[in-house]
Amino acid sequence: MRFLKALGIYFYSIILILIGLMLIAVAVIFSLKKNPIQPQDINNLIYYLQNSSSTRVVLALSGFLLILLSSWFAELILGRFQREKTIAFPTASGEVTIALSAVEDLIKRLAGEIPGIRELRPDVVASKKGIIVDLRVILKSEVNIPELTERLQEITRSRIQEVLGIEEQIIIKIHVLKIISQEEKERKKKDLEKGPEPTIPFGGYGRV
Repeated sequence: MRFLKALGIYFYSIILILIGLMLIAVAVIFSLKKNPIQPQDINNLIYYLQNSSSTRVVLALSGFLLILLSSWFAELILGRFQREKTIAFPTASGEVTIALSAVEDLIKRLAGEIPGIRELRPDVVASKKGIIVDLRVILKSEVNIPELTERLQEITRSRIQEVLGIEEQIIIKIHVLKIISQEEKERKKKDLEKGPEPTIPFGGYGRV
């Protein structure tokens, strides 16, 4: 199966390379020579295709094979992308798959459980190395960043293992996007309490 995948990838790449080389050759030929293709050449080609049954069969089979490999290659890519969006593990009754978006929603709830986190944006990816969790957080200014991030990593890892019951390696990366100061929090709170400024009717019109 792996040999067929490699064969399909190489074939698809060769076809694309040949098409690219043909386009480059046409552009170069038309640049170096004026009117390199005459109407008589096109007529001769059409006449040859009409009278050569073997050539028509080869063209039809090549087109069918190209369509088949292209659809198979697209299905391979889409299938791999779909597998990367889910976590699958076997049970006694069958296989169970869990969407990574459900895991991300589970991690988002940790923002309300850990003081000092203003906002938490998780991104979970399942790979051969294990489950990779990329956390982008917005922190409050009065927190100790090393202690909080270490605690966040431990809680996230234990919560995923507890809920999913998996033994795969869980890699957690944290990226601090912003640290909100106390003055900024008070200003945002005042803006929310104040609400939007009232608009003045016909305020955009001036005297003529």
